[in-house]
Amino acid sequence: MSEFDIEPVPGLPENLPEGETLRWQGAPQWGALAVRAFYVRTVAMYFGLLIAFRVVYVFAAGESLKAALLSGLWLLLLCLMAVAILALMAWAFARSTIYSITDRRVVIRFGVALPMAVNIPFKAIQSAGLRRYKDGIGDIPMVLGDGHKVNFLILWPNVRPWRFFDAQPMLRCVPDVDRVAEILADALREAAAAEQDGAADAAAESRNNNPGGSPQLGTAPATGR
Repeated sequence: MSEFDIEPVPGLPENLPEGETLRWQGAPQWGALAVRAFYVRTVAMYFGLLIAFRVVYVFAAGESLKAALLSGLWLLLLCLMAVAILALMAWAFARSTIYSITDRRVVIRFGVALPMAVNIPFKAIQSAGLRRYKDGIGDIPMVLGDGHKVNFLILWPNVRPWRFFDAQPMLRCVPDVDRVAEILADALREAAAAEQDGAADAAAESRNNNPGGSPQLGTAPATGR
């Protein structure tokens, strides 16, 4: 049994610490994930071209149209199997993935056979982008600052495509992506403002403890020869 078998909060291995608030939770839309991460449409088009080429080739060789069509049947069956497998994988990945946004971090829980979670504190996020599709579904990639990295292969498909060495974690194929992006942007702004306020308070407290603004030098008793 893993820590994710019993989740006090879905998508999180444990309850949130005191003072931390959950802003949003969601998951990838499996149909969009099948098309944009598992490329079922591209695979279907590829097999369609193979089938068309096979039928035309056999028909041009002198066979009847019926024989030519039957010659492409096995490719059609292979196409249906490939698309079905990819669609099933997309459904399984979407079902096992939960994205969470709190007022302090982004959590990506993922994994079909071996569930795991990646915590991305707001301090690690340098910037976040938005890619919107016509159906309102979209992606939110996050650029991490220096010293913060994620593994592309482990986190896939929850990463920006083709960024192998500077992998960017991504909320992928999220429905109503504009609203989710706004929630994340607001949380990031509030966290940055709170951090600045905390730094200002610390600086003010330091000035109050040292009104002169000069460093306090320690003294030691003089010793004679």
